[in-house]
Amino acid sequence: MATSPSFDASESLRADLNRLLDRAPYMKHGELIQLALATLVRMTEGEIDRLDWKILNASLQDMERAFKALYPYRHIRKVAIFGSARIAQGAPEYQMAIEFAKRVTDLGFMVITGAGPGIMQAGNEGAGREKSFGLNIQLPFEQGANPFIEGDHKLIPFKYFFTRKLFFLRESDALALFPGGFGTQDEAFECLTLSQTGKSSPMPLVLIDHPGGHYWHDWMEYMRKQLLRRGLISADDFSLFTITDQIDEACEAIARFYSVFHSSRYVGNRLVIRLNMEISDEAVEQLNQDFGDILLKGRIEKSHALPQEAQDMAIGKSRLLLHFNQRDLGRLYQMIAAINCLGAGKCEEARHPEWK
Repeated sequence: MATSPSFDASESLRADLNRLLDRAPYMKHGELIQLALATLVRMTEGEIDRLDWKILNASLQDMERAFKALYPYRHIRKVAIFGSARIAQGAPEYQMAIEFAKRVTDLGFMVITGAGPGIMQAGNEGAGREKSFGLNIQLPFEQGANPFIEGDHKLIPFKYFFTRKLFFLRESDALALFPGGFGTQDEAFECLTLSQTGKSSPMPLVLIDHPGGHYWHDWMEYMRKQLLRRGLISADDFSLFTITDQIDEACEAIARFYSVFHSSRYVGNRLVIRLNMEISDEAVEQLNQDFGDILLKGRIEKSHALPQEAQDMAIGKSRLLLHFNQRDLGRLYQMIAAINCLGAGKCEEARHPEWK
């Protein structure tokens, strides 16, 4: 008697799972793999609907495609470019986006866009296919990917906005926003929210308009009138971004951010700031005087890579350790700016901000 296709598929899955369970304890990330499998098992024991399983499955497929496409480029810094899909090719914002993308790729970055028309197309056009990514989501009122990324292996399709946004923010080391509609505003406030709450790593955010344009200045006026005056944000939060109508200034803001500062992570309850160069004891003392207000306790101290950073020993040449209060993120950005000023004209890595 012939077996049914569903029975064959079940047996094949059973065999795959058995092999995975046998190997998991010895795999590089075996503990995390086992935790993920355990989560799925627990979900099967609860009451969730068929639609819930469809959402979970499609989300995992989104992430699988993205992880595979982006992994080979994980050590190259990337700039995400956001802006309206409705901006025409002849518009000054479109031409600025082309030039901006060219300039940041000349600095060594790659570019990530939403793969659509308008500003997204300009970003891919300026960066060129080789240095472009497109995180595409199919919408009923827009065509597919723009011709500068269509068919490329770095074009990644997404079913859901939330998984797409996850990878935009996870993979980007800088964010550039040109004028746009609801989607652009959503990205702007999402980026600011994650920066203000410390849920994303510190990174430069530049808001770019054409010379003489008022888009971001009007937006800033709303922020001052409706958010700052009501005490809903602090004045230091304006240090989280730069508004400019000059491509030179936008590119400089991004390159300068990584001139001395390399990256950061938490080890236990201490923030570890990795640096591209070692700074002097006098400079650290000045940082303590200027930014002691953001410390929960103790002082800002110099260090080498910590044992807990075993996989990241090659990242940066020096460390600063501090008990950051995890609240004053605007002030932390001000401290990063002060650190980068210490390396003016001295840091060789400032010419190569692309390497993570």
